[in-house]
Amino acid sequence: MTIPEEGTLLRIFVGESDRLGGKTLYEAIVLKARELHLAGATVLRGIMGYGKHSRVHTTKWEALSLDLPIVIEIVDSEDKIHAFMPHVDAMVAEGLVTLEKVKVIKYAARPKEETGG
Repeated sequence: MTIPEEGTLLRIFVGESDRLGGKTLYEAIVLKARELHLAGATVLRGIMGYGKHSRVHTTKWEALSLDLPIVIEIVDSEDKIHAFMPHVDAMVAEGLVTLEKVKVIKYAARPKEETGG
């Protein structure tokens, strides 16, 4: 799989406790992206943040939150990201979704014999 040099970054901000069906929302999004053969996805767990409701979510022990910020990042061609957007719209009821153009410098994997696959 290749990504053109001029790609698009989809960034989705949700809460760690957000769910869709029997899964966490971030897991549902990543699995849908994989099913649709997007180049890859990364889920990042924030240590502190706030959103539209201005509630601070943090990992500090004195204010331990069970709903930390989650960011899902997916980079692929503009066409593939735009084709994925209706799924994102259907899955994300509350959160923030952004798109930006990115320059892909490298997208490579080790040969299978080096990774044991």
